[in-house]
Order: sequence, then structure tokens, then C-alpha cells
Amino acid sequence: MATAKERLLEWLRDAHAAEEQAETMLSGMAGRLEHYPQLKARIEQHVRETQRQAELVRGCIERNGGSTSALKDMGGKMLAMGQAMSGIFVSDEVMKGAIASHAFEAMEIASYRILVATAEQVGDMETARICREILAEEEAMAAWLDENLPDIAKQYLAREEMGVTAKH
Repeated sequence: MATAKERLLEWLRDAHAAEEQAETMLSGMAGRLEHYPQLKARIEQHVRETQRQAELVRGCIERNGGSTSALKDMGGKMLAMGQAMSGIFVSDEVMKGAIASHAFEAMEIASYRILVATAEQVGDMETARICREILAEEEAMAAWLDENLPDIAKQYLAREEMGVTAKH
């Protein structure tokens, strides 16, 4: 049976791998967006946040005497590359990517809420503070998607009706 501290380290490693996955997934999507400048700009902003978040989580892991999991990080990146590549083969990549991004944000929000509670349980207030900071950024991205998905869908449909490449 694992201790709460061991679980904290395990879940921090999972969060780090998720940030690595998110960076790869979002960078791939942003690199293909041409006709959705607001979405592209927000994704690029979140890529920068994600890179910083990965470093913050790495610091939490190291401060607790652990190290990141190369296997988990690589697995997350490979999964993200597969997700990015699959988007190339669908005509509605923008919409599928936006949906996937929203779902990923929900997973990260849940993960960071658990990390805050676990860090507080073991008395690691610095990790709890950092995870709350990251949580706020993930919630802001999810809220942006909540607010903007209807307009993105309308833009997509309008472009498709005009016969313009609706994919990107």
C-alpha cells in the first residue's frame, strides 16, 4: 500500500507527462491552424503556459526527492503525436481538435484538484500553491473554450458552406 507522499509523487509524474502530452498535441494543432486566428493565438498562449507548468511540476517532483518518468513523458508525447496525426485525415480537424482540447482540460483540472488535496494532506504547501496556480490556468483555458466553441463551430460551418477549406 502506497503512502500519501508516494501517491503525490506518482500523481505529479502523471501530471508532468500530461503537460508534455498537451504541449505536443497543442503545438501540432496550432501549427496547422490558418483561418482561426483567435483559436490559434489562445492555443499558442496555452502552449507557453503548458511549458511553464511542466517545469513547475518538475520542480515539485524534484523538491520531493523524485524525478520525472521518462517512460510516462515519452508515452504522453507519442500519444499526442498520434492524436495530431489523426487530425490530418479528418475533414473537421478544427472541431475535433477543439473537442479533444476541452476534454483534456477537464482531465487536467481534475488532476490538479486531486494534487492540491494530496499536497495539503502531506503538508507540502508549496506544491499545493503551485498546483492551485496551474489549476487556475487550466480552468481559464477550459472557460475560454466553453465561451468560444460555439463561435468556432459557426466559423467552421460558414467556411465549409462557402466551399473554403474548412479543415484549418
